[in-house]
Amino acid sequence: MTLTADEVRARLLTLREHDLPTHGGRTLAYVYDSGRPDVDAVAREAVAAFAGTNGLDPSVFPSVATMERGVVDFLAGLLSAPEGYAGTVTSGGTESCLLAVLAARDSRPDVTRPQIVAPTTAHAAFHKAAHLFGLELTLVDVDPVTFRADPAAMAAAVTDRTVLVVVSAPSYAHGVVDPVGPIAAMAAERGIRCHVDACIGGFVLPFLADESARGVAQGRPAWSFEVPGVTSISADLHKYGYAPKGVSALVHRSMALRHSQFWATADWPGYGVVNSTLQSTKSAGPLAAAWATIQLLGEQGYAALARQARDGALALAAEVGGIPGLRVLVPPDSSLLAVVTDDSCDPYTVCDELLERGWFAQPQLPFRGGPASLHLTISAATTPQLPEFVGALADSVAAAQVAGPVAVDPAMVGLLATLDPATFDEATLGGLLAAAGLTGAGGALQLPRRMAPIQALLAACPPALRRVLLTAVVERL
Repeated sequence: MTLTADEVRARLLTLREHDLPTHGGRTLAYVYDSGRPDVDAVAREAVAAFAGTNGLDPSVFPSVATMERGVVDFLAGLLSAPEGYAGTVTSGGTESCLLAVLAARDSRPDVTRPQIVAPTTAHAAFHKAAHLFGLELTLVDVDPVTFRADPAAMAAAVTDRTVLVVVSAPSYAHGVVDPVGPIAAMAAERGIRCHVDACIGGFVLPFLADESARGVAQGRPAWSFEVPGVTSISADLHKYGYAPKGVSALVHRSMALRHSQFWATADWPGYGVVNSTLQSTKSAGPLAAAWATIQLLGEQGYAALARQARDGALALAAEVGGIPGLRVLVPPDSSLLAVVTDDSCDPYTVCDELLERGWFAQPQLPFRGGPASLHLTISAATTPQLPEFVGALADSVAAAQVAGPVAVDPAMVGLLATLDPATFDEATLGGLLAAAGLTGAGGALQLPRRMAPIQALLAACPPALRRVLLTAVVERL
């Protein structure tokens, strides 16, 4: 049975009824809203106009090469890239980071067990890259107060097998910029590539250099290509580049550094294949949307949006300090905040209470002795609504304090510590999901609206068990 066009449109609207809003600034993770409906409209038109254009072969679709050069050139200017830089537009931050790792690995065919050295705060994309491409990932503890990478500890972790050192600008979980200068210098001295993951900061940090002139104490160290030793930087157009989802960019200091990122073959009877990304066939729609967004906003527009988001983050950080039971974990370097609670409540319940009030904050589980926290991404569209959000946050904390911290049965904690995820079968997983309250009638997966008990249970699990349970949930979804 087929549907009419109007019926399909109605079904699509119905499907989105329970999704979090992507505009309006009330979803403080996953989405980024410029608050510019005019920009959004043109970007959507660009997606539609180029949805069927294949980015695989720019010799057939020269528009792809023109738009990609335009996006990369604009970003390279923001990142202070030197003459001779080369870049690639990708499907997202994870693909950009994967390609940085792949290029580093394949540039050193002499290394049999290549290694990545990264701070524990590096994005999970580098864990994925190590898994997919067969590298060893060495994670180095960060400073316990500043949550920034420790240059001396990073240097000590480097070996003759290290092909890539990773730093963040800023880190996602805590919103602080790593000390790129000394780490990049150490990497350069040893002939190792240094990648700066600026996926979430690449369209914000370049516009904050004049903060001191606006009365903001910044003290932010250099992090872009102006730092000698930085060999590549990733930045997402679909984050603070305010383009629709599915577009990021990876810029290398030189074309020679980018060369090992490419994959090509003529060893089959079909057409010659050259891939600059992990994808082969890919729609040019997201690229066109990013190009269009850049044309509309330009540096001046991005500067205004970046400052608006940054001002919002600073204002919110100040307000958080006045809410009993809350504190900002570390002063933010950009537009991201990590907020922690005292013993009177837990961040998981605060997140549930915020959702009841129409706001989404992302819970972050404890890691290596650090506290659980709320992650708050402030986009330009959130800043005008901060008075309302602060009120909702204060009310949510008060409600969480009345409820008290979520408690996990000590017997359950003891049981979890004895389990070996490697031995799990479907029956064991089903039993664990049922015990966690995640199944409904007939054993089908059923997520509760209030997730605090589930988050507390995950927090009590060893990391290996967390991975198994999270995978089981998403797989069943």
